[in-house]
Amino acid sequence: MTFQSLPYEPRRIEATEKNLELIYDAARKGLKGDALAYAAGMTPQEYRRLIQLDPIAEYAEYKGRAEGEAEMAAVLRTAALAGDSKAALEMLKHAHGWVAKQAVSVEVNQTISITAALQEAQQRVIEGQIIDANDGIFAGGRTALDGDAVESSAEKRSAGLRQISVPVEETEYAP
Repeated sequence: MTFQSLPYEPRRIEATEKNLELIYDAARKGLKGDALAYAAGMTPQEYRRLIQLDPIAEYAEYKGRAEGEAEMAAVLRTAALAGDSKAALEMLKHAHGWVAKQAVSVEVNQTISITAALQEAQQRVIEGQIIDANDGIFAGGRTALDGDAVESSAEKRSAGLRQISVPVEETEYAP
């Protein structure tokens, strides 16, 4: 098997009137990126190179896009003025940034069965040890869980507070 050389000659892309018309028409139809390049008869790399070398090609794209948008806006506006409410709504939303008011009403009517709730709770119970908080304190002020000292709030009282079980009228406050 012999290898035959394929002749390859790079295409020279210029901003000719024909190329600019093709770019304009593709952009006017709403095409962008690679689709625009292919519709204009170029590869995406050729189109990007053309835009870098000659800014008039990018101008043709922007002008085509603007005129296509203006044309569609005119069609939509004409339909809205003729009484098409959907077209009018779309014009308000997209061209004027209008947003319809939204109201949400939620109503829930549900009965609760106590017996069913207790059965569900019974199913979710994890078997474990129950510790009563009063049973865990030893005489020395230590707890059964971690051995840290527990101080009573009555033992440490600031000088400006009254004693427990003394009526307010009889209290003498320290200055």
